[in-house]
Amino acid sequence: MPLATEKLGHNHVFLGAGHQRNERRVWLVIALTATMMVAEIGAGHLYGSIALVADGWHMSTHAGAMLITALAYLYARRQASNPRFTFGTGKLGDLAGFASAIVLALIAMLIGWESLLRLANPVAISFSQAIAVAVAGLAVNLISAFLLRDDHQHHGHSHAGHSHHGHHASGHDHHDHGNHDHDHGSHSHHDHAVQSRGADNNLRSAYLHVMADALTSVLAIVALVAASIYGWLWLDPLMGIVGALVIAHWSWGLIRQTGLILIDATDAVTGLQAEIRQRIETQGETITDLHVWQVGPGHNAAIVAIATSSPHPPAFYKEKLAALSGLSHLTVEVTPLAA
Repeated sequence: MPLATEKLGHNHVFLGAGHQRNERRVWLVIALTATMMVAEIGAGHLYGSIALVADGWHMSTHAGAMLITALAYLYARRQASNPRFTFGTGKLGDLAGFASAIVLALIAMLIGWESLLRLANPVAISFSQAIAVAVAGLAVNLISAFLLRDDHQHHGHSHAGHSHHGHHASGHDHHDHGNHDHDHGSHSHHDHAVQSRGADNNLRSAYLHVMADALTSVLAIVALVAASIYGWLWLDPLMGIVGALVIAHWSWGLIRQTGLILIDATDAVTGLQAEIRQRIETQGETITDLHVWQVGPGHNAAIVAIATSSPHPPAFYKEKLAALSGLSHLTVEVTPLAA
């Protein structure tokens, strides 16, 4: 008896685990950062402190970068079921992370340039005031980092409610070029409620921004205290250069990781590719074409083309891959070979 058409349908919601929770945390950090920013700029103008004003505007750059993160979460959630997005909106977080990493790299360049200028042309420093600003900024950054930590207490979810593993294959026609089977949620007939969470690069980008700010605050405190005791005015801009190099390194790592995901490079899914080949390829079956790519945090899609002289229904091969963590969208093609 043919299956009802509605049973064959499936959605493409590949948002990361804890998407809404992370979104709320980012908005909270933005509010915290913006409040501190306004307070610093206002107090700086009121008391004539250039250090306060400068730090306030510096925080505004990180608040702006985190706004990219928050808006990406919001848009991805609201458009998750929009059919315009062929594989859902799961990769919007990686796009936002990439953009945010570019901003982080620019901040590193600005800090480095300003530090070089200060190194060449030292200026008088109001140590007590500057240290107080750095300590206040560090406190805000540590609270923000705690809120944005990517903890592992929240795992992925089961796809049992919206997948149709096995059903597709049973009613699929045979074609000249082979059998095809298309599946979403290959965990459906197994009790694998916990799956690979995957890296949420959108959250990671926001976390790196507050950690970069915290790093500059720590280095500034060390440099200012040492300079106030020993008179080493050159230590402050030198620490600025060190901080800029570390932040640039962080930003490059995030740019590379998100960039590979955005262009569907295999680097991000090499392990999953190897597992698929290990489970499918036997003496009688050979994978002739394999495409694996990430469609969201903890969600991967795969197209597997198999050539065999003893063909089985696509569901047979999908059963072999059903236990693979993070494989959320699977298409199988079987091409019979002459015996």
